[in-house]
Amino acid sequence: MRKQLPLLTTHPGGRSAMTCHYRCGDACFQEVPNRSGNAYFGDIVAGLSRRSMLRAGAVATVAAAAGGATLGAAPEAVAHGRGGDGGWPGRGRGHGAKGLRFEPVAPNTRDAVTVPEGYEQGLVIGWGDPILRGAPAFDPDRQTARAQAGQFGYNNDFLTLLPLRGERHRQVLFANHEYTNEEIMFAGYDPENPTREQVEIAWAAHGLSVVVVEEERRSGRLTPVRRHRLNRRFHNGTPFELTGPAAGSALLKTSADRRGRTVLGTLNNCAGGTTPWGTVLSGEENFNQYFANAASVTDPATKERLARYGMTGGTTGRKWERFDDRFDLAKEPNEANRFGWVVEVDPYDPESTPRKRTALGRFKHEGAEPQLTADGRPVVYMGDDERFDYLYKFVSSKRMRRGNSRWAREHNMTLLDEGTLYVARLTGDSPGEIDGDGGLPRDGAFDGSGEWIKLASGDRSYVEGMTAEEVYVFTRLAADKVGATAMDRPEDVEPSPRTGRVYVALTNNSQRGTAGRPGPDEANPRNRNKHGQVLELAEHWNHPGAERFSWRLFLVCGDPADESTYYGGFPKDRVSPISCPDNLTFDAYGNLWISTDGNALGNHDGLFGVATHGRDRGEVKQFLTVPAGAETCGPIVQERRVLVAVQHPGEIDGASAENPLSQWPDGPGRLNRPSVVAVWRKDGGAIGR
Repeated sequence: MRKQLPLLTTHPGGRSAMTCHYRCGDACFQEVPNRSGNAYFGDIVAGLSRRSMLRAGAVATVAAAAGGATLGAAPEAVAHGRGGDGGWPGRGRGHGAKGLRFEPVAPNTRDAVTVPEGYEQGLVIGWGDPILRGAPAFDPDRQTARAQAGQFGYNNDFLTLLPLRGERHRQVLFANHEYTNEEIMFAGYDPENPTREQVEIAWAAHGLSVVVVEEERRSGRLTPVRRHRLNRRFHNGTPFELTGPAAGSALLKTSADRRGRTVLGTLNNCAGGTTPWGTVLSGEENFNQYFANAASVTDPATKERLARYGMTGGTTGRKWERFDDRFDLAKEPNEANRFGWVVEVDPYDPESTPRKRTALGRFKHEGAEPQLTADGRPVVYMGDDERFDYLYKFVSSKRMRRGNSRWAREHNMTLLDEGTLYVARLTGDSPGEIDGDGGLPRDGAFDGSGEWIKLASGDRSYVEGMTAEEVYVFTRLAADKVGATAMDRPEDVEPSPRTGRVYVALTNNSQRGTAGRPGPDEANPRNRNKHGQVLELAEHWNHPGAERFSWRLFLVCGDPADESTYYGGFPKDRVSPISCPDNLTFDAYGNLWISTDGNALGNHDGLFGVATHGRDRGEVKQFLTVPAGAETCGPIVQERRVLVAVQHPGEIDGASAENPLSQWPDGPGRLNRPSVVAVWRKDGGAIGR
């Protein structure tokens, strides 16, 4: 008889218990790894008035690239009060910000990808589609690890499209493959006794894909170019090079790699980023769930470090430790230290080795999105996706070299190995006014100032009691020591290419304000925060390398009829309700696009566009929804095309390979296949125009 995992019926938010189990190892039901008890800095300065803070220079005046405006409260912020009936907006295609002129999709629970009127959609590529020479067509009854290693992986997340010189109408698609759900992949799967073949297929289904795609001239449809020379799969058997200041550290050495410089595989890759020099960054997120027997480790220091990264138990859900000792911490306690990094891939060089960049620190990386300083140095913004964890940035000490020469490319591939790693501390300017109910303070905005605290630079540590290598490998512990601000799950972090302002998706935090946990603060103003918020940050003098910034909450998500929500000051009876912001991107007009994960309003997840400036600032419009059980990931918004990764469709409690609970994408009775979807206008026009 087929055995199912026990269902957890008290799961918070909109995710299924099955998703929580397979994606993050039931993180919502585990002890919060951050036990530092850092005081919110706004409490420390509660005796200061806002005027005295301004005199002291704590609230930075920030010159925005598009006109020198400051990041204070928007004049319309007083419109925060109760709005309308909470329904979706009636304003249609001819209204709103440029790029967002479409009829919004109504919140729904349809088992389909639903797009606006006047738009079409098509599958680009899905789990099991062959991309390498010799790979067979997907056959779930005859699937093998060898076949999967040449096919598109499972649970596509981050996406990016890169230009392909010399090949008209073609682009290079890069995709992360975050995790596997063996229960809905394999018929007859026994969670307590997986077979070696099932485990090896899962190893091959994790990782990354590079595949060239070709566009139809008369539509936005994209088709994979199979067996193209640039097509690649990176999986659990692919060598990755450790680079940067921690490479070769004793903390990264194992019995299989005594030099501490080569890792097999990349795990739980979530969001990412695209560099100005043409490479792709990918963040390793919930890697802790793959490592067993932390409870058997006896060394106190090692045990503490493992616990700070969420490793405290015995056997794992997938049981990989039975088939490879490196997933058994009792045997290989350093192997987990080799995951939790940002990976850099050169998609234009099919012979290149992907690199794990230790200078960017080790934590649960949601993504890594760079921008350049005025003098050409890359700055990478990063979130640590855990309740009460932190926001980081890395500032390179080297300048990017322009051009596509071999000399320039070799130099640019070293940019993320030397620089300074920082963590953020945020201070609110309304001390004593935040009580956890989400009500705005008297000045009409959740806002304040902040500072970037140095953690390490090269071989130098700025954290007392920790070496530089320890800071890079155990970055969470370093950030604890310097008093960073504990946030509500900082996920994707995206700088606006138009203004330079940085937007942070804070997805939710059901434990904010509960017994023994940090209470609300101005950046995280709601107790038991189910719906999340979006933070807007402006670096001092609009300089990404600055060490001070100002900030405000751009969106406080949830039902617009709820008084605790805020939509950038826009009238709340004219917005699409949004819950649990996750991935972020921008369009050419400066609009922020947000995909959601775990919609706690009872509807399916979706993709939303929101104006960030002008009279429409804060107008949220829903562009699409995804099928039953699915999450919206990896959005790309081009002039005439939108791409999303539909992740874990059919991942609903009680589902199995024999009993799919979604019919998407291949129809009734077929395995649910995570897939990439393209959306375009029927008339061939620009998106949202």
